[in-house]
Amino acid sequence: MTDQPGAGSREPGSGSRSRRARLHVEVVAPLGVRAPGLARWLGSVAPARARGVVTVAIVSDGDVRRLNRRYRRIDRPTDVLSFPAEEPDNLGDIVVAAGVARRQAREAGHSLQAELRVLALHGLLHLLGYDHERDAGQMARLEARLRARGGLRAGLIERHR
Repeated sequence: MTDQPGAGSREPGSGSRSRRARLHVEVVAPLGVRAPGLARWLGSVAPARARGVVTVAIVSDGDVRRLNRRYRRIDRPTDVLSFPAEEPDNLGDIVVAAGVARRQAREAGHSLQAELRVLALHGLLHLLGYDHERDAGQMARLEARLRARGGLRAGLIERHR
């Protein structure tokens, strides 16, 4: 990803490795947005083949809209974007729209923290090459198993069916 999605504070405890020490997750969030435990949770539910560094950046809806317009030619904010990295030890970046996440959390009847987990997991699976629009349900099945492992209800794919 060539754009820097915005500066902010790092989640306390972010970047810590999961017990399996295979995925290193860093969470970057603007002041006023908290994502406690997101890095640890994502590392604990990630598929076994997820290795390397992934950054989850929580940014404004405007920042996500600009990225969506530039990289997908869609001129509106979306909830989550994934940008694979070209370096072998870096999976890439997951960019989450803070305002969209808040609205979706309200609509789904759960906390912002739960929604950030849903979005981060969805973004991670895209970084690993899954594509729910073309894979005959493979990503949806894996996402459902990983969400269940992490204690989450329905995710993005189920909500949009």
